[in-house]
Amino acid sequence: MLKVDGINVYYDAIHAIKDVSLEVNEGEIVTLIGANGAGKSTVLQTISGLLRSKSGGITFLGENIGGVAPHKIVQKGIAHVPEGRRIFLQMTVQENLEMGAYTQQPASIGAALERVFAIFPRLLERRKQIGGTLSGGEQQMLAMGRALMSQPKLLMLDEPSMGLSPILVEQIFTIIEEMNKAGTTILLVEQNAQMALSIADRVYVLETGRIAISGTGKELAEMDEIRKAYLGG
Repeated sequence: MLKVDGINVYYDAIHAIKDVSLEVNEGEIVTLIGANGAGKSTVLQTISGLLRSKSGGITFLGENIGGVAPHKIVQKGIAHVPEGRRIFLQMTVQENLEMGAYTQQPASIGAALERVFAIFPRLLERRKQIGGTLSGGEQQMLAMGRALMSQPKLLMLDEPSMGLSPILVEQIFTIIEEMNKAGTTILLVEQNAQMALSIADRVYVLETGRIAISGTGKELAEMDEIRKAYLGG
């Protein structure tokens, strides 16, 4: 579904992403893990068109999307939930969700809302509440729900567990698995390596802008260097 082939991304003179290649197949959960500053968010931002690669290529469903505007990438079927949620704090829950459907035909918005409310019943309860008054977990649900409103084929999630209690982290990861089983392919960036490895079909480890290791979630969870670096043992 998605192929990233040797991309190189710079912030001025800083070479942030160095010849990174990865693939996401339809129906998979693929996870990108690594230390803070390794470049994980930069990879997602480059795929979604917010940053440009100086070289290399990105194809989605066989089409080159390198250099394509972010809103057109959303139209092609990629939705990006950024780190920090970035919801519209002064809008209601429903207004936030409707903003996520800006690429969709008006007639399809009602069915999309029903789908999101089925996945996130809490959002249905809060549909008239102002986004900025939601808890951290509810805001994360809203950010994910807003992305789903665009009917994505590929959902990219950047640190969905950040700042959440352990109980809410488990709930969010359960929802991610349910969305995947319902047909949404997922590319996940996650600091909580233990949770990420537990649900991932395949994993890429990013170190200082390069892919250092890749394999299945089970393979990496059993590697001594991964356990020591990311799993506390």
